Amino acid sequence: MHGKLLPLAGLYLVQGLPYGLQSGLLPILLRARGFSLTRVGLTKGLYAPWLLKLAWAPLVDRRGSPRAWLTLSTATLGLVCGLLAAFPPPQAGQVGLPITLAGLLLLLNLGAAVQDVALDTLAVQLLKPRELGPGNTVQVVAYKLGAALAGGGLLVLFPTLSWPLFFLLLAATYWLAAALAWAAPALGQMPWPQAAEHTPHTSHLLHDLLAVPGTLWTSGFVLSYKLGEQGAGSLFPLFLLDHGASASDLGLWSGLGAVTCSIAGSSLGGALLARHWQPLSLLKSVLKLRLGGLAFQTALLFHLNTPGASLDPGTVLRGAALLSLCLQQFLGGLVTTGTFTVMMHCSQLAPRTLQATHYSLLATLELLGKLLPGTLAGVLADGLGPHLCYALFLALSALPLLELGLAPNTLA
Repeated sequence: MHGKLLPLAGLYLVQGLPYGLQSGLLPILLRARGFSLTRVGLTKGLYAPWLLKLAWAPLVDRRGSPRAWLTLSTATLGLVCGLLAAFPPPQAGQVGLPITLAGLLLLLNLGAAVQDVALDTLAVQLLKPRELGPGNTVQVVAYKLGAALAGGGLLVLFPTLSWPLFFLLLAATYWLAAALAWAAPALGQMPWPQAAEHTPHTSHLLHDLLAVPGTLWTSGFVLSYKLGEQGAGSLFPLFLLDHGASASDLGLWSGLGAVTCSIAGSSLGGALLARHWQPLSLLKSVLKLRLGGLAFQTALLFHLNTPGASLDPGTVLRGAALLSLCLQQFLGGLVTTGTFTVMMHCSQLAPRTLQATHYSLLATLELLGKLLPGTLAGVLADGLGPHLCYALFLALSALPLLELGLAPNTLA
């Protein structure tokens, strides 16, 4: 089993790099160069290829092997990073991202989305039923570590790295991962798909997917459960930056430290579910705690505008801000584990020939629910002001608690 899990861990770690780059590092770099919150938030639109995974998932499934698609997409990511190294970084005073830079970042997300489909397909086909638990743990932890390295660790090193050296380092990492994907003995055990193994898509596919018990409720829940958390989480580090926190400190707070707490929360969620906690009951308890944590974060934001408030080292406010970031990430990890368990349970109620497509549908909706608040948070903050914007996110965080009361019995 270790022969399978070790290469999967390395590949999932690399898969997390683009997310960390654009969710953690890029917003802080752009804000430090004077970009408005609206412009920073709109860069989340570059995640659009992740919402279209259902469009090319059948192609990855039917043409060639998952390992070939994985190797090709990972090597392409290295090429894109090499091109990014050849262009200058965003400069202070620019209205937005240069078109060439935005286009390359869009290609980076396209390659990462194809890589995600190929790697998930490979893991599903490679792991035996008794290996799914360790395999999923490796997936979550390695992905979050990759995001933390790109979004936090590299941000700490960024003052000592030039823009070209930074992306050349990423390019070398991707090319090494591509070699791993092609050469790892355990990944060479994959059979090439046969045409007879695939069920053709029909005009009734969407109807069949929505007819699965619990699908409509689960779709609504995964769309909404992260709205408040993601909106607030994308803005809070930027507000701290505006109030004097350094970019390197935020790299540690919202990057490495926060992801460590998120991994701890996800691990605790898995342990509680293994002890026969019901996912919906766990979600109800943790969502209440998350709502309280966001209320605490909102109070901190109001206090930052009072005379004498400071984030200097050694101050209580600085410690409270750090605690708030870590607490929300810890609770967010717990919520994510419970939600993905509900998603998988709902997909298992579908006919076997629909289960993969059904889960992809739910996963795409879950991603959309996380991207929308991150993309629009800056627009809302610039238009409504930080205090009213945070109050809106606090209200949105209460919505999933109301939805849990309407959960169908089939998911209990």
